Amino acid sequence: MKKFRFPEDGNVAEDIRERYGFDGDLLDIYAGNEGVKVHKWHHYLPLYDRYFSRYRGTKVKFLEIGVNNGGSLQMWRRYLGDDAVLCGIDINPDCAQYDGQSGMVRIGSQDDPEFLAKVVEEMGGVDVVLDDGSHRMPHIETSLRVLFPLLTQGGTYMIEDLHTSYYPRFGGGFDAKANFFNTLRHMVDDMHRWYHGNKTSAIPELGRGRIARVEPGIAGERSLGSGRAGE
Repeated sequence: MKKFRFPEDGNVAEDIRERYGFDGDLLDIYAGNEGVKVHKWHHYLPLYDRYFSRYRGTKVKFLEIGVNNGGSLQMWRRYLGDDAVLCGIDINPDCAQYDGQSGMVRIGSQDDPEFLAKVVEEMGGVDVVLDDGSHRMPHIETSLRVLFPLLTQGGTYMIEDLHTSYYPRFGGGFDAKANFFNTLRHMVDDMHRWYHGNKTSAIPELGRGRIARVEPGIAGERSLGSGRAGE
């Protein structure tokens, strides 16, 4: 992945404007970030804005899996506003130092259903889940199966860096059964169940009729997938 790295001395804002045709508040917040570091693929910025802009200035309950250096939560606070309920989870105990800076931070594994349910309960529910955690197939699956059913109606579930679905070291592989794009296919099948007549849900934990939209790769954009709970 080194060949895709942006040079340290590059102009972030200029690259995003010219390459992806995106401008706006989120770009200014990201490119002008100071203090704790935030690392995001540049082509994610316009997609974040497309799917998360409707939550700006609201009391959205936003859960991000993966805290790292705390910069992402800072970005979301500045973008979503003071009324947003933000929570980040991470397995690294060092991330506890960011608790209370831009939002809540809780230490635990995205592969632990009991921990995930407890976090959502503490948040008072969840409207948005952004999975930027381990990127490992079993962890992504567990988080989805636990958290998607807990989304509010019309909520958004987004998973980053799905190129790892093709990497054996992350539990994936092109022909691997655990490749997460197979799960997305099952979700699409369940969403269109009235056409094929299969009465058995491939992923019963997600709940039939709960999936309103699935966008693997989001219109061809690499490495990102998004789903929305039924409205």
